[in-house]
Amino acid sequence: MKTISITELKSLQEAATLLHVLPEDHFEREHLPRALNACVYETIFPSKVAELVPDKTSSVIVYGAGGDSLDAATAAEKLTKAGYTNVSVFPGGISEWRQNNLPLEGTHAETNSTTPQGHYDLDTETSVVRWTGRNLFNHHQGTLKLSGGHIEVQNGVLQSARFTIDMNTIACEDLVDTTYNAMLIRHLRDDDFFSVDRFPTAEFICDRADPLPSCTPGTPNYTLHGTMTLRGVTQPLSFPAVIAAADADHLTGQAQFELDRTQFGSHYGSGRLFAFLGKHVVNDHVHLHLKLHTYSSHLVQ
Repeated sequence: MKTISITELKSLQEAATLLHVLPEDHFEREHLPRALNACVYETIFPSKVAELVPDKTSSVIVYGAGGDSLDAATAAEKLTKAGYTNVSVFPGGISEWRQNNLPLEGTHAETNSTTPQGHYDLDTETSVVRWTGRNLFNHHQGTLKLSGGHIEVQNGVLQSARFTIDMNTIACEDLVDTTYNAMLIRHLRDDDFFSVDRFPTAEFICDRADPLPSCTPGTPNYTLHGTMTLRGVTQPLSFPAVIAAADADHLTGQAQFELDRTQFGSHYGSGRLFAFLGKHVVNDHVHLHLKLHTYSSHLVQ
């Protein structure tokens, strides 16, 4: 892979096609003069470049964010594989260009101009909990709906959160036989598992959120610490989560963790509590995948 320095780029800029390989919204904010845009994260990247640069012998220089980001190198690999014979990479990317106070085009809006702030209510229509229960021979999976909750953020930092699960909405997605599906749901709702008639809701309350400084986009950026109440039993619970701003008015969050149901009085089929279960054993841990969407409270005032 051929790389070029910032000095070489300045001398070649007029004679080569310069490609900004980050997403379109980033390109609109800021890009090098004369650059064209084809996002390497899109599957149509090679065909988009073919429209912009039909001659595969042309000189093409690709650049991205710079630093440790693999965007430009990946773009060069894809173009070489597509038959382009004169591709160079400017590894310093837009960050090195900016550090040298060289001119940029675009709106120049800050990439992180949106700082979450205030109270965000849970969107119960789009938020969901996905569950997976297992035994030695099989597993079942399904969903639960949320009935309420909120997230508090100050200066872009998560302060607290809580969400309430409507246990009456428990559903199984993998059993297509309606009779067996209904039988499983009745079993999950009864006292062997979640005693839904007596305890129709479950709730998690986060009273402390520890930022994870080594996080990268798409990996957990907080560890949430708080309590989970299920079947009327409250136990401490901590788990990693991703909390991010979708835009100025919306936050999204996701987390995956294992919940030990036996700590909340759901003892059915536990190999730790019963002997000679054989095929009747049920794993103590239930896997939960949370997907939370919230909106700023000022949107409904």
